Amino acid sequence: MNTRDVTIFSGERFEVPPCIQRIDHLSTHGWQLRYGGTKLFSDHSNDGSGARRALALAVKELLKRIATLPAPSRLRRTPSRRKQTDLPSGISGPVVRQRAGSRVRDCSFAVTLPRFGDTPQARSVYIGTENTYTPERYQEALLQAIALREKAEAAYQRAATRAKRAEALALKEQFKSLLTLAR
Repeated sequence: MNTRDVTIFSGERFEVPPCIQRIDHLSTHGWQLRYGGTKLFSDHSNDGSGARRALALAVKELLKRIATLPAPSRLRRTPSRRKQTDLPSGISGPVVRQRAGSRVRDCSFAVTLPRFGDTPQARSVYIGTENTYTPERYQEALLQAIALREKAEAAYQRAATRAKRAEALALKEQFKSLLTLAR
């Protein structure tokens, strides 16, 4: 897991994992955890002497939250405000096209299926041709497109959570000596 070096106001340097920020403002000194909500772990000192123990508590809480909460996702759950249809996020259409050699146009929904760590896939859900298109077929195809998108989002979330928990194991090993202070 990526870490960064943070030098606090007292000049002491710390290796800090992501999701933990240093807060040094007037009389507030501590480490703020930003994962599944925020929580401040105060140094309980004005000279920074409690910073190491506070960081250990913050890392311990981070590991606990990673183990119990799903990984944060950057997937868009709601449609963009600029989207001109009322279709859910990741679904567009209906797309009307005429294939080469065909005399009638057909209609379908375009569905973007997210994949964790990989490029998204594009799928098409067939509605019908100009001769077979009905509002019922539109609704059936829309439900199928929504189900495809939800299944892909769930798989994405599971993969993201698995990856985050694997990172947490490496983080736990990396901060093993610091975590002994959190007991």
